[in-house]
Amino acid sequence: MWTRFPKRYLIVILTFISTFICYVERVGFSIAYTAAADAAGVSQSSKGTILSTFYYGYACSQVPGGWAAQRIGGRCVLLLSFVTWSLTYAFVPLDPNRVTMMVLARFLVGVAQGFMFPSIHSVLAQWVPPHERSRSVSLTTSGMYLGAAAGMLVVPSLVKLSSPQFVFLAEATLGTIWSVVWLNYTSNPPQSELPKATTVTGFGEVLLLIKGGHEKIKGEERNERNCNRTESIPWKIIFGSLPIWAIVVNNFTFHYALYVMMNWLPTYFEQGLQLSLQDMGSYKMVPYLNMFIFSNIGGVIADHLITKRLLSVTATRKLLNTSGFIVASLALIALPIFRTSLGAVICSSVALGFLALGRAGFAVNHMDIAPKYAGIVMGVSNTAGTLAGIIGVDLTGKLLEAAKFAHSDLSNLESWRSVFMIPGVLCIFSSLGFLLFSTGERIF
Repeated sequence: MWTRFPKRYLIVILTFISTFICYVERVGFSIAYTAAADAAGVSQSSKGTILSTFYYGYACSQVPGGWAAQRIGGRCVLLLSFVTWSLTYAFVPLDPNRVTMMVLARFLVGVAQGFMFPSIHSVLAQWVPPHERSRSVSLTTSGMYLGAAAGMLVVPSLVKLSSPQFVFLAEATLGTIWSVVWLNYTSNPPQSELPKATTVTGFGEVLLLIKGGHEKIKGEERNERNCNRTESIPWKIIFGSLPIWAIVVNNFTFHYALYVMMNWLPTYFEQGLQLSLQDMGSYKMVPYLNMFIFSNIGGVIADHLITKRLLSVTATRKLLNTSGFIVASLALIALPIFRTSLGAVICSSVALGFLALGRAGFAVNHMDIAPKYAGIVMGVSNTAGTLAGIIGVDLTGKLLEAAKFAHSDLSNLESWRSVFMIPGVLCIFSSLGFLLFSTGERIF
């Protein structure tokens, strides 16, 4: 079956499954550990330490992950990432009372998964031609949202029917199966395929109207084919580039909003609106399903605009990033106004959906401006996104503590206004920065 299937499509599907599995793991760990910790009477402070440890490990390995993908290839690094966290879950018992062991295990899983996205971007930059990049990256990253929804839906039942430890074993099994398939059915692009890929790359860059025309593009293609992974990485240019900083800032904003919503939206439903998550049933999954849908819509729209030459790559990225983030900002700011479950679900779905639409702008831009260093740039960008999660989740907790002290509980509208206002305002300013400084032209 696989022999009749274009290899780059198989690569994209498997990277989609990889992000799906990893987000099932993240949601699954939170649910399984919380259930075990509550049963063991673990303090909220200890629970917070364990749950946050992942993000510290995740932040530490983003840039090293990009460097490793550049040096030894994204395919190998991605495989190493999956094998490492799968083995950790297979052999580490879920014992909330052994805090040190759980911290080390969770930190190791964070480090391992931190290698994932830089590796994926390195692989996709090798295999996927420019006119397919938007929908390929959008499909791959949409696995995160579908995985989060699936984890929220399935894992509680696994815990109830079996045990929290069974969730660990199930996730380790999923990771192992994916690793075997990835090892057996993927490869680095064969040398014979590179001229085809670079020809398509030339088509993509004609859309950018690069000075010097087609001859310059051909020269760049020859240079890229002649370079190898041992070439030094241009760190100074990377950190001094305004287009790269535009990506970094928007990645920070996206993940600030996403992690605040993922971690605090259930609390908003239960304590802000006095609703039971159990009574809400599958409705609480709608915002994440909306992210899955809009992420792929954004990718299809972007590739259509570029392929049909309706807009340049630069204009396409700016259009989708700006429209997605501006609508998301309005929905975030308006969210506390809605005091019913239906209104809150619709508003949060609009916010998360249009945030995902914006990914067809900034998230794909790594491969537009630096295809040879896509893993490195993604590592730098995703480090900012991870730090945004740490800052946003912690700051939100402090804001709610202060609001609870001022208003006696969290059901007051004012208790939540600043929680959603901050990511809403960040979306506006970061989108303006992307409009001013981003480009779709190759700068490396």
